[in-house]
Amino acid sequence: MIRLVEIGRTYRVGPTTIEALRGVSLSVERGRRVAIMGVSGSGKTTLVHLLALLDRPTRGSYLLDGRDVGALGDDELSRLRNRAVGLVFQGFNLISHRTCLDNVALRLVYRGETRSRAHAAALEALRRVGMADRAASRAGDLSGGQQQRVAIARAVVGVPAVVVADEPTGALDRRTGLEILDLLLRLNEEDGVTLVVVTHDPEIGARCGSIVELADGRVAAGGGR
Repeated sequence: MIRLVEIGRTYRVGPTTIEALRGVSLSVERGRRVAIMGVSGSGKTTLVHLLALLDRPTRGSYLLDGRDVGALGDDELSRLRNRAVGLVFQGFNLISHRTCLDNVALRLVYRGETRSRAHAAALEALRRVGMADRAASRAGDLSGGQQQRVAIARAVVGVPAVVVADEPTGALDRRTGLEILDLLLRLNEEDGVTLVVVTHDPEIGARCGSIVELADGRVAAGGGR
């Protein structure tokens, strides 16, 4: 499902060149789950952005479900991101003044679905994460744990091939965070969606089963799954 080969990503900050990733290679098979771990500055956030098709590598190749991401134009990349990748952010990134139903349905509306079909699919996604009864509530009126459940519903609506969760428990208390992790793992098992969880928490990493450790922009351990 995911194959990175010698991925590098550099940034220019004034006269300085920063190498965020240096020759990262890894593979994740379809339906598997993997944790990406590393200390602050190890390259986790940059890797998340690349995996979620929010950024492009400076060098190397990224194949997602057999498609060479580097060969795609911007419009093609946006369409692939909408259909193939679900992204769960640490900070939820919901539209606070819109309802939970609208937040989830927008992904399908952007895909060209009718409003009625998008809302039907969004309601089912909310039901699966235990939030159907709050479908008409504004996202900004929810607790952190509830917002993250809505964010997961948004990520999985439309059945993406890959869900990338960037520190999905980082803004939550311990109990709520473990509930969110349980939900992600259950969706991985039930739907067969490939799950990539970025975390600094060893317990969360252990529950994902496979771990890829980053250090100084390189894979320090793991990589072939």
